[in-house]
Amino acid sequence: MGYRIIHDKLSADDYIKLFSSAGWGEPDRGLVEKSLKNSYVTFSVTDGDKVIGMARLIGDGGMAFFLKDLIVAPEYQGKGVGRELMCHIEDYIRGELEEGWECRFQLISAKDKEEFYRKCGYTAHPHEHSGPGFTKLIRKEK
Repeated sequence: MGYRIIHDKLSADDYIKLFSSAGWGEPDRGLVEKSLKNSYVTFSVTDGDKVIGMARLIGDGGMAFFLKDLIVAPEYQGKGVGRELMCHIEDYIRGELEEGWECRFQLISAKDKEEFYRKCGYTAHPHEHSGPGFTKLIRKEK
């Protein structure tokens, strides 16, 4: 891969641009800035000076990590960028663990992206060791 992966340099502008490119709308800038600041680590995939992919990792640094917002710009999809980013994130997590430790690395797939994660070796929930994943959107009204 001719791209670079950089830690903790993801800007709100790049986040919003990629988030919007996925068809998920445009999140509030303040919300993005707080989320980036409080992430365990952020990952930016660059092609020269252009950010073409991103992901956020949240977690406790030991037993649990959760992948948020893995997005590759549409024009770079299908070129191995997402797979390389996933491998990089898994290696990053291994580097955070002490010898003999193991953790749960979890994610919720975007609709119609499940096959990508299966190809990366992830098991869909539910399976024999756990129940289904759940989400609930919690909103504070203005």
